[in-house]
Amino acid sequence: MKQVKKRVLVAPLDWGLGHATRCIPVIKMLLQNNFEVFIAAQNACAQLLKKEFPFLKIVPLPGYNISYSDNKKTFLIKMLSQFPSIKKTIKKENKWLERVRKEYKLDIVISDNRFGLYHPKIHSIFITHQLHIKVGNFFIEWLAQKINYYFINKYNECWIPDEAGLEGLAGELSHPKKMPFTSVKYIGILSRLKKATHKKNIDLLVMLSGPEPQRSIFENILLPQMMPLKISMVLVRGLPAEDNKLAHENNYLNIYNHLPAEELNEIMLSAKTIVARSGYSTIMDLATLQQNAMLVATPGQTEQEYLAAFLSNKNYFISANQQGFNLIQAMNDVAKASMEPFKKTDQLLLQKAILTLQ
Repeated sequence: MKQVKKRVLVAPLDWGLGHATRCIPVIKMLLQNNFEVFIAAQNACAQLLKKEFPFLKIVPLPGYNISYSDNKKTFLIKMLSQFPSIKKTIKKENKWLERVRKEYKLDIVISDNRFGLYHPKIHSIFITHQLHIKVGNFFIEWLAQKINYYFINKYNECWIPDEAGLEGLAGELSHPKKMPFTSVKYIGILSRLKKATHKKNIDLLVMLSGPEPQRSIFENILLPQMMPLKISMVLVRGLPAEDNKLAHENNYLNIYNHLPAEELNEIMLSAKTIVARSGYSTIMDLATLQQNAMLVATPGQTEQEYLAAFLSNKNYFISANQQGFNLIQAMNDVAKASMEPFKKTDQLLLQKAILTLQ
């Protein structure tokens, strides 16, 4: 008898694009192992995943609609004030999943940081690299972990995109002292990109990402510094849903709203200097390609600030602050730095985790 394909729903969080991009290798591995895949997403995340998988069904799922502060000092307060709204969204997600589970006859759901997508009648998996949530306050970190584990423990499994040994790539974030009760699996570094030898013919690559308004704020800091330069430059704006091109008069600069994985892969491998956010998905891409980079954390995002400092101390990358950012200085610092590439270990961890679902 022909084996019936198991149906899997993959649902990335909509805070920036990193959760969607790191779901790409998960989706590819599911397809390679004969699963039928559905994607739950909306707006920019849906646009990005539709370009990568035009043949897959995308089921609209509203996001958390989180608004971010443009001021580092008020970032945490603004996030805490939105907790009641987040809690309502989690409940709506759970009800949404009950309807979609029946409609699409789902067997498995893989939720990348969406807290409400668990169900007792289907195998539910939660993906996160943040078991320990860094906020810079002991009591709030303790409370955040309690809330985090409360939801994670409702899932059958928790998959961590990192190496199990020592500190991995995410340090304390993915290697906390206390683990959740549910089954935990380290599935290795997730990246849609592949390492290859390539000629370095791009002097500067700037990759913007993350939520507004900080994405635009950093873009407005960088563009005036890029315009006078007469070197080969590429700016990827991190706006997959944007159709309008950004006009400029520098013939040495190519600007893209978004690039598919293959093109981005080639451009990253071609770059002598990369300036990027210290979002974890970007870091996993850089680590996979073994590319040096200058990391600039989004102000107020304590996770990114921790990762930038941690990885700089490990000598994998160097970092700088957004405030007062000097592009020429950053390029000089990257050129002088002696960074060591992060060496991935077990390449089969993700496949092993997925094969257990068959």
